[in-house]
Amino acid sequence: MFDTLDACLTDCRDRLIRAPRDRKSPMHTPVIVTADVDARVMVLRAFDTSAWALRLHTDTRAPKATAVEADPRIAVLFYDKGAKIQIRARGVGAIVRTGAEVDAAWNASTRFARRCYLGEGPGAGSDAPTSGLPPEFEGVEPDEAQLLPAQENFALLKITLTALDWLYLAHTGHVRAQFTRTEAGGAVRWDGRWVSP
Repeated sequence: MFDTLDACLTDCRDRLIRAPRDRKSPMHTPVIVTADVDARVMVLRAFDTSAWALRLHTDTRAPKATAVEADPRIAVLFYDKGAKIQIRARGVGAIVRTGAEVDAAWNASTRFARRCYLGEGPGAGSDAPTSGLPPEFEGVEPDEAQLLPAQENFALLKITLTALDWLYLAHTGHVRAQFTRTEAGGAVRWDGRWVSP
């Protein structure tokens, strides 16, 4: 089944294509680790197959935005328990705050999703349990005018993948492959090798 490096790389690509499109995909919510050794689960919003780049949404005020801007190294962990496939990836992150792609992502989000950017920001202290939302938006969908101040807090986290570590867990013997990104003439190529699990 996974007896060639091309099959393993194709499996990586196909899973990353499906993950942002299918909310039920186990790889829809990977673990993102920033260079400050902080980890969090995030929703994968898009995968660019030609650039091998992931797109996620973030708050400009979140500690991870500051961490990525200070040191863009990122690790990503995907796991599909049913398929017994783990993908560990490394990449270079960028916080994108303005531009057509940011505007398109903002406009494609629901108003309920966009209201998350109305609060004080991730990590703000509180004397009581809180969603971080202003009280008038608890359980309420804001209108477009009410969301205007939130847009300045919205950004994209883009991760250009530079290395992949693909692992298939099998009772007959695990199979593992690693891939390193190279570019020639603007095209992305992955050099692979088999490694012991």
